[in-house]
Amino acid sequence: MNKHRILFICLGNICRSPMAEFIFKNLLEKQNCADRFVVASAATSDENVVRGVGAPVYPPAERILLQHGIACDGKRAVQLTRADYDRYDLLLCMDDSNVRNAVRICGGDPQQKIRKLLSFTDTPNDNVADPWYTGDFTAAYNDILRGCKGLLCTLQKTQKGDCHGD
Repeated sequence: MNKHRILFICLGNICRSPMAEFIFKNLLEKQNCADRFVVASAATSDENVVRGVGAPVYPPAERILLQHGIACDGKRAVQLTRADYDRYDLLLCMDDSNVRNAVRICGGDPQQKIRKLLSFTDTPNDNVADPWYTGDFTAAYNDILRGCKGLLCTLQKTQKGDCHGD
Protein backbone atom coordinates (compact mmCIF):
# COMPACT_ATOMS: atom_id res chain seq x y z
CA MET A 1 0.00 0.00 0.00
CA ASN A 2 1.31 3.43 -0.92
CA LYS A 3 1.61 5.86 1.95
CA HIS A 4 0.25 9.39 1.81
CA ARG A 5 3.24 11.73 2.06
CA ILE A 6 2.42 15.10 3.64
CA LEU A 7 4.85 17.98 4.24
CA PHE A 8 3.77 20.99 6.31
CA ILE A 9 5.61 24.24 5.54
CA CYS A 10 6.08 27.58 7.28
CA LEU A 11 8.75 30.27 7.36
CA GLY A 12 11.08 28.92 10.06
CA ASN A 13 9.89 25.38 10.91
CA ILE A 14 9.90 26.15 14.63
CA CYS A 15 6.25 27.15 15.25
CA ARG A 16 3.41 26.54 12.79
CA SER A 17 4.67 23.73 10.57
CA PRO A 18 5.95 21.54 13.41
CA MET A 19 2.68 22.20 15.24
CA ALA A 20 0.83 20.98 12.13
CA GLU A 21 3.14 17.97 11.78
CA PHE A 22 2.52 16.77 15.31
CA ILE A 23 -1.19 17.70 15.45
CA PHE A 24 -1.76 15.72 12.24
CA LYS A 25 0.29 12.76 13.51
CA ASN A 26 -1.79 12.82 16.70
CA LEU A 27 -5.05 12.78 14.70
CA LEU A 28 -3.74 9.85 12.65
CA GLU A 29 -2.76 7.91 15.77
CA LYS A 30 -6.22 8.43 17.26
CA GLN A 31 -7.73 7.00 14.08
CA ASN A 32 -5.30 4.05 13.98
CA CYS A 33 -3.94 4.92 10.55
CA ALA A 34 -0.58 6.58 11.24
CA ASP A 35 1.16 3.70 9.47
CA ARG A 36 -0.44 4.82 6.19
CA PHE A 37 1.25 8.22 6.23
CA VAL A 38 4.64 9.88 6.14
CA VAL A 39 4.31 13.29 7.79
CA ALA A 40 7.05 15.91 8.18
CA SER A 41 7.57 19.66 8.20
CA ALA A 42 10.04 22.14 6.75
CA ALA A 43 10.93 25.83 6.48
CA THR A 44 11.10 28.10 3.47
CA SER A 45 13.86 30.07 5.24
CA ASP A 46 17.28 28.83 6.29
CA GLU A 47 17.48 31.13 9.31
CA ASN A 48 16.80 28.33 11.82
CA VAL A 49 19.17 25.85 10.18
CA VAL A 50 22.80 26.74 10.86
CA ARG A 51 25.58 24.53 9.50
CA GLY A 52 23.06 21.76 8.90
CA VAL A 53 21.77 21.79 12.49
CA GLY A 54 18.21 22.94 12.97
CA ALA A 55 16.76 24.82 15.89
CA PRO A 56 14.28 22.99 18.14
CA VAL A 57 10.57 23.78 18.24
CA TYR A 58 10.04 27.23 19.76
CA PRO A 59 9.17 26.75 23.48
CA PRO A 60 5.73 28.45 23.38
CA ALA A 61 4.76 26.25 20.40
CA GLU A 62 5.97 23.17 22.25
CA ARG A 63 4.00 24.24 25.36
CA ILE A 64 0.72 24.63 23.47
CA LEU A 65 1.18 21.16 21.97
CA LEU A 66 1.92 19.68 25.39
CA GLN A 67 -1.22 21.35 26.79
CA HIS A 68 -3.12 19.18 24.31
CA GLY A 69 -1.15 16.04 25.13
CA ILE A 70 1.02 16.18 22.01
CA ALA A 71 4.80 15.76 22.25
CA CYS A 72 7.27 17.00 19.64
CA ASP A 73 10.47 15.67 21.18
CA GLY A 74 13.53 15.75 18.98
CA LYS A 75 12.05 17.85 16.17
CA ARG A 76 14.63 20.15 14.61
CA ALA A 77 14.09 22.71 11.86
CA VAL A 78 14.89 21.63 8.31
CA GLN A 79 14.75 23.63 5.11
CA LEU A 80 12.51 22.81 2.16
CA THR A 81 14.40 21.60 -0.91
CA ARG A 82 13.51 21.19 -4.55
CA ALA A 83 13.67 17.40 -4.08
CA ASP A 84 10.84 17.59 -1.52
CA TYR A 85 8.42 18.32 -4.35
CA ASP A 86 8.87 14.81 -5.73
CA ARG A 87 9.15 13.25 -2.27
CA TYR A 88 5.70 14.41 -1.02
CA ASP A 89 2.12 14.18 -2.31
CA LEU A 90 1.04 17.44 -0.66
CA LEU A 91 3.10 20.42 0.48
CA LEU A 92 0.83 22.36 2.82
CA CYS A 93 1.76 25.92 3.64
CA MET A 94 0.57 28.12 6.47
CA ASP A 95 0.20 31.35 4.50
CA ASP A 96 0.39 33.00 1.07
CA SER A 97 4.03 33.96 1.54
CA ASN A 98 4.94 30.33 2.31
CA VAL A 99 3.14 29.25 -0.89
CA ARG A 100 5.09 31.75 -3.01
CA ASN A 101 8.39 30.73 -1.43
CA ALA A 102 7.65 27.00 -1.71
CA VAL A 103 6.81 27.37 -5.41
CA ARG A 104 10.06 29.30 -5.93
CA ILE A 105 12.17 26.75 -4.02
CA CYS A 106 10.53 23.79 -5.79
CA GLY A 107 10.89 25.40 -9.21
CA GLY A 108 7.16 25.61 -9.80
CA ASP A 109 4.10 23.56 -8.95
CA PRO A 110 3.12 21.65 -12.12
CA GLN A 111 1.18 18.99 -10.18
CA GLN A 112 -0.70 21.49 -7.96
CA LYS A 113 0.69 19.91 -4.78
CA ILE A 114 1.47 23.17 -2.99
CA ARG A 115 -1.57 24.48 -1.13
CA LYS A 116 -2.47 26.33 2.01
CA LEU A 117 -3.46 24.15 4.97
CA LEU A 118 -6.64 26.11 5.49
CA SER A 119 -7.73 25.30 1.92
CA PHE A 120 -9.20 22.17 3.57
CA THR A 121 -11.57 24.27 5.71
CA ASP A 122 -14.61 26.48 5.21
CA THR A 123 -12.21 29.47 5.07
CA PRO A 124 -9.90 28.28 2.27
CA ASN A 125 -8.33 31.67 1.60
CA ASP A 126 -7.31 32.31 5.19
CA ASN A 127 -3.75 32.18 6.48
CA VAL A 128 -2.57 30.66 9.75
CA ALA A 129 -1.19 33.77 11.45
CA ASP A 130 2.42 33.42 12.56
CA PRO A 131 2.49 33.28 16.38
CA TRP A 132 6.17 34.28 16.29
CA TYR A 133 4.85 37.75 15.45
CA THR A 134 1.34 37.70 16.95
CA GLY A 135 2.21 35.90 20.19
CA ASP A 136 -1.11 34.05 19.91
CA PHE A 137 -0.16 30.38 19.94
CA THR A 138 -3.70 29.35 20.91
CA ALA A 139 -5.19 30.90 17.76
CA ALA A 140 -2.47 29.27 15.63
CA TYR A 141 -3.12 25.90 17.30
CA ASN A 142 -6.87 26.17 16.69
CA ASP A 143 -6.44 27.14 13.03
CA ILE A 144 -3.92 24.36 12.45
CA LEU A 145 -6.16 21.80 14.16
CA ARG A 146 -9.08 22.91 11.97
CA GLY A 147 -6.91 22.60 8.86
CA CYS A 148 -5.58 19.18 9.86
CA LYS A 149 -9.08 17.88 10.56
CA GLY A 150 -10.25 19.19 7.19
CA LEU A 151 -7.28 17.56 5.48
CA LEU A 152 -7.97 14.23 7.14
CA CYS A 153 -11.67 14.42 6.24
CA THR A 154 -10.77 15.18 2.61
CA LEU A 155 -8.35 12.25 2.47
CA GLN A 156 -10.97 9.95 4.00
CA LYS A 157 -13.48 10.94 1.32
CA THR A 158 -11.03 10.45 -1.55
CA GLN A 159 -9.48 7.25 -0.19
CA LYS A 160 -12.43 5.41 1.30
CA GLY A 161 -11.38 3.06 4.05
CA ASP A 162 -8.02 4.72 4.75
CA CYS A 163 -9.04 5.96 8.20
CA HIS A 164 -12.25 6.04 10.11
CA GLY A 165 -13.31 9.33 11.68
CA ASP A 166 -15.02 9.93 14.99
